Amino acid sequence: MLDSLARAAIALMSPAGSAGRLSVLVFHRVLAESDPLLPDEPSAAEFEQLMAWVKRTFRVIPLEEGVAGLKSGRLPARALCITFDDGYENNASVAAPILARLGLHATFFIATGYLDGGRMFNDSVVEAVRGVRENELDLRPLGLYVYRTSSISERVAAIGQILAAIKYKKPTERVELTERIAEVVAVDLPTKLMMTSAQAAKLVRMGFALGSHTDTHPILARLAADGAKLEIEVGKRRVEELAGGRVSLFAYPNGYPDRDYSAATVELVRGAGFDAAVSASPGAARIGCDPYQIPRFTPWERRPTKFTARMLVYLASVAPTYAHA
Repeated sequence: MLDSLARAAIALMSPAGSAGRLSVLVFHRVLAESDPLLPDEPSAAEFEQLMAWVKRTFRVIPLEEGVAGLKSGRLPARALCITFDDGYENNASVAAPILARLGLHATFFIATGYLDGGRMFNDSVVEAVRGVRENELDLRPLGLYVYRTSSISERVAAIGQILAAIKYKKPTERVELTERIAEVVAVDLPTKLMMTSAQAAKLVRMGFALGSHTDTHPILARLAADGAKLEIEVGKRRVEELAGGRVSLFAYPNGYPDRDYSAATVELVRGAGFDAAVSASPGAARIGCDPYQIPRFTPWERRPTKFTARMLVYLASVAPTYAHA
């Protein structure tokens, strides 16, 4: 009963044809087991349950097909795409087998500089805070603050505060700072959090698609034009080597208009030869929208009823874009 009501409501808001809407989900990690320091990341069991419900409720299509439908005005009813950002190892070992078993397509946007043993700066912070053995972490010598770590909730809060303080620094500064945090804590940081090149290439053989997410995941709006251009072009070339052919889709790192990418960034992506790009503006894409600013959102809700309500809100909304693109 719930499934049929959800399908009917979503079909009303996301019909076929020129009034269609395209919903695009974005995930980062799918964990084998829940991790209290990553409370927003689904476990394998939670992800499979959600994807089974998505399959019953939506028409899941490849993102390339969704882009073509937005341009032509011929989207199917209840159209939805599934995407992943960054290139975490558990995308290949945990999420992909679940999707394959359910017969669902997904596009994996890879930050190529972290393949084969690399580690993103945010994960360095998570693992450093995980390794703290005291009730507080004093990072004042690094220009940060003192963070309470006596409970899981305090550690989660500390991770968020530290990331907010360093996210918009230059990529080299971020790396240096997170490595120094690990030195303060005296922990060895993991080197197997991201996919190998072989795992990324295998996703293509399994029928999934790869997209580009730059090389080192910088905030593109904070880079000079030549630096942003290089990040976009290097990432595209390396992903195409893994895919064995042309890659047409791009995801902006972090992905919020004005703050993380600009009109100039959009033009760089267009000029690099991509057909479309996805942002992190929550909402659903409408026929005729800018194909280089397709909105996406993360399904935080785990229960189908709440997730349906959130989907209906986004289907009715117009996602923010870069105002002058």
